[in-house]
Amino acid sequence: MEDKSQVLKSQKAKIDIWLLGATTLLVLIGLLVIYDASVVAAYRDFGDKLYYFKNQLIWASLSFMALGFFSFFNYRKLLRLSLPIMGLAALLLILVLIPHIGTEAYGAKRWINLGSFTFQPSEFAKLAIIFYAASIMVKFENFKISLKDIALVLFLPVFLLTFLVLVEPDLGTSLMFIGIAMVIYFVGRAPLWHFLMLVPVIVAAGVTAIITQPYRLERLRSFIDPSYDPQGASYQISQIITALSAGGLKGVGLGYSRSKFAFIPEVHSDAIFAVFVEELGFIGAIFLISLFLFLITRALTIARQSPDYQGKILAMGIVGLLSLQILFNLASNVALVPLTGVPLPFISYGGSSLFVTMSAIGILLNIKRQG
Repeated sequence: MEDKSQVLKSQKAKIDIWLLGATTLLVLIGLLVIYDASVVAAYRDFGDKLYYFKNQLIWASLSFMALGFFSFFNYRKLLRLSLPIMGLAALLLILVLIPHIGTEAYGAKRWINLGSFTFQPSEFAKLAIIFYAASIMVKFENFKISLKDIALVLFLPVFLLTFLVLVEPDLGTSLMFIGIAMVIYFVGRAPLWHFLMLVPVIVAAGVTAIITQPYRLERLRSFIDPSYDPQGASYQISQIITALSAGGLKGVGLGYSRSKFAFIPEVHSDAIFAVFVEELGFIGAIFLISLFLFLITRALTIARQSPDYQGKILAMGIVGLLSLQILFNLASNVALVPLTGVPLPFISYGGSSLFVTMSAIGILLNIKRQG
């Protein structure tokens, strides 16, 4: 009995309370901001000002369950299951493109209808790529990495999933796929010249993806010239910048945003940071960014203290997932990069994104417990 008590105390001591606390705080902030930003659109579209908030609250509950499950599910088993998980991700991405299975919205097929909810397979595919890429790099741990071999067994499957997401179309998520794979490859001590060889291929693929879709060209033109088409391609980013500017140092006050009154399209998703800053100002922005940095720092600490190479690679893949999404979303909101449609983790509306992010946090907690 005493031994069991000691084991329980030891397990509790290994729980990263700081990571769990920061995650919980971010989820609560996200729920508050989603309610605040979506009340107008929810009432206009559904006659219920709590529509988006209630959906996100349900997903938050499911996400905490996922966090609890993955914090106790041995991460080494996930790596052993990486190939079938990758196959399932590919199957779901194919299904979403099939009429009557995939749900279309705003000209894109990215969701599968699950009754009252919709599921976005590309979010699940982010985790699948992390598991798969980490498992491949673990196998190469004690061997010389050949560019030909790694291109066939790692990047070719990732590119296939990337192509399926581009067909939806979703350029932002496809960039996340490539970015996550590159982070894991880099952490796996890949030769630098491999990256130099891959960069032209990735750039060429990116340029092709842009020039084959007229709306992407329009978005790129509006990024280069913000005055171009102010009522069309440049409208959303112009309104986002206006909202950010209106926030000033202290903001206009919680609940007093003007941008949520249909000025910014889909304000509760990709552009939710603008409402947050408008209401809480520069001080609020610094607080939120600091909280994100703290979360990433804790994740890096877990990676560094991982009990084995598998845990390190897997943790760094999750660090890449979180960091890239935060960076791309914030950068697009301040016009440092074109708008990509990448959600802000924990904050943007979207159940699939929250579920996957919380699952990733659960895996980090599991790696910490195994240490």
